[in-house]
Amino acid sequence: MQKAAVGDRKSSKNRHRGTDFTIDTELQARLVSLPMPSYRHFFPIFLATTALSTALGLFAQEGKVKLGQRSALTFTQGTPMAGADQLKMRLRAAEMPGLLDLSRESYEVIVPRSYKKEVPHGLFIWISPNDKCALPADWEKVLADRRLIFIGALRSGNNREVFSRMQLAITANDQMRQLYNIDPERVYVSGHSGGSRVASMLAVAYADMFSGAVCFMGVNFFFPTQGKDGTLYEARYIPHPEIATLAQAESRIVLVTGDKDFNQDNTKAIYEQGFQANDFKRVKLFDIPGQGHGAPAKQWLEKALDYLDEGKKLGR
Repeated sequence: MQKAAVGDRKSSKNRHRGTDFTIDTELQARLVSLPMPSYRHFFPIFLATTALSTALGLFAQEGKVKLGQRSALTFTQGTPMAGADQLKMRLRAAEMPGLLDLSRESYEVIVPRSYKKEVPHGLFIWISPNDKCALPADWEKVLADRRLIFIGALRSGNNREVFSRMQLAITANDQMRQLYNIDPERVYVSGHSGGSRVASMLAVAYADMFSGAVCFMGVNFFFPTQGKDGTLYEARYIPHPEIATLAQAESRIVLVTGDKDFNQDNTKAIYEQGFQANDFKRVKLFDIPGQGHGAPAKQWLEKALDYLDEGKKLGR
């Protein structure tokens, strides 16, 4: 990929604990030529070795989940894909990510009332900017109507360290595939504001686990971009080139902003100078007239999901 051009720097956006970390450029140089372990190859082996544990109900408190209702869910089994070595390699982080103690974590999940094990469903993993994982009520109906299972971690807001937020989403991705009949072509990560920035990084750095993303009012990229007034938006991570190439060719990503959203300039700069300039094939921008930084009306979620699901229909 060719680095996007950036002009004179005016200022730099402040870093935030919940969305940013330090890039290890020396690690980048050492790893650039190494082959990347892929979840697509690893998952069947992991699934075979853990099928018995799943059958015995050791992964989660599934019995508490009631169809059509928001239910609490906890996991007892983590995934190597959320391990420190994977995060460090995939994101070029200088810091060493910590271990995630699942005994202290919990999620909320909504499985559509119509769910049947013989019918594959999609998975919609939500990263909230606050410690709750609430959605507008009419969004929940949109997800249910489209056979999308919702899951979001509690205590995963912007005040939480970024690696933990990622680990929670990656763990949900892996463990929900053990519990439910999940269509791997419809595993989407999404979020709002700071949560959306985390989702945007996972969409690229873990493109072998997430087939698409909807980023509401927040996005990060791995090259610097520049706003209309000269503001510099720094590179926030450096994905492994093999996985970034997969994201470039196959991942479907929707960016949502509005002309009253304070992140509009940042979002449009990344869309144009980041994704478009670096030849990402399937990235779409929705710039909503009159929309501020809050959650948009349900029709914009529907439009975003239409675009993501189009990839399933086209076989990519």
